[in-house]
Amino acid sequence: MSITLSIHDGVALVTLNRPDAMNSIDPESNEKLLEAWDEVSRNEAIRVLVVTGAGDRSFCTGADLKKTMPPAESAASLLYGGGTRGLNFGSLQTQKPVIAAVNGYALGGGLELALVADIRICSDNAQFGLPEVRVGSIPGAGGTQRLVRAVGQSDAMWMLLTGERIDAAEALRIGLVSKVVPLAALRDTALALAGNMAANAPLAMTAVKGLAMSGRELSLAAGLELERQAFGLLRDTEDRLEGRRAFAEKRAPVFRGR
Repeated sequence: MSITLSIHDGVALVTLNRPDAMNSIDPESNEKLLEAWDEVSRNEAIRVLVVTGAGDRSFCTGADLKKTMPPAESAASLLYGGGTRGLNFGSLQTQKPVIAAVNGYALGGGLELALVADIRICSDNAQFGLPEVRVGSIPGAGGTQRLVRAVGQSDAMWMLLTGERIDAAEALRIGLVSKVVPLAALRDTALALAGNMAANAPLAMTAVKGLAMSGRELSLAAGLELERQAFGLLRDTEDRLEGRRAFAEKRAPVFRGR
């Protein structure tokens, strides 16, 4: 399978499984990746998603140019006519927390896929880059929008306008990743983090993610008002009452998403 999905204790692990092709995305794996994302979004048993690549060389190097031909449809029909789902990681959306475990190269669309995640950790051999300007193109799957939000304007523009790669240490310095670990420890580190998060109240995590993402586009006053409304909605949920009972009884809470 070009994309694998496994679920354990509330954590979904999606693996790009084309190591011989540097985990690049061909039309088949693109469709499977979109299907896996849809499954994560609708499956109530899944609380956190981890996405990574197979092997020890590459997380993802973007589209497989050998197998990805230009679409037959016009740009207008794809944009306005609802054509086939293309290689566009900008369409990957879920309310649930997403962790990218970047093992090796994350280039072009691979970095754009990592930018979809809420948290990124990487192996010490990781490299990141958006080389599209060097071949007369642009990062068209969210790169021009998400990178500047993730690391700030100056560092983002450096990467976008030069097409140069950065290593794991530089990615950590500019805030592109939260943590750098040895390659052998990467998957276990990501899954442990996801497991800790999956034990949290799912409605609260969904609310926190939504508020944080929406707040970037709002004034502080509007964001605070949205937060106030969300707090009120969550106040009387079963999970919030369970959290308080568990604290009083000195035990681990059992959240049910209600």
